Amino acid sequence: MAASSREHVLSLYRLLLKESKKFPSYNYRTYALRRVRDAFRENRTVEDPKVVEELLNKARDSLALIQRQLRPPTLVEEQERWRTRTRPLWPLDSSVWHLDHNAPCSLIIPSVI
Repeated sequence: MAASSREHVLSLYRLLLKESKKFPSYNYRTYALRRVRDAFRENRTVEDPKVVEELLNKARDSLALIQRQLRPPTLVEEQERWRTRTRPLWPLDSSVWHLDHNAPCSLIIPSVI
């Protein structure tokens, strides 16, 4: 491995460790740190430049994933997440809920069982 390639790998490794340490949850943090260390240890003997480049691309993707998970969501992302929810926010069973036509704005009111 060339010296510049080695420096690049070590730089990426340090950056992955640094970002992994930012997880607020202990379990996520230790898991991410362990996965980064294990992956780099497992592949430290790789000499083939094509394989090294593939591994570096995977590491960059992992770094981007970690950074995305640590970044607070924007308002647009939150709205999109709520818009695309698969389960309803309240039960829609007609035996539990009914439309009260006498209420202002046609409110949905729980039925008394």
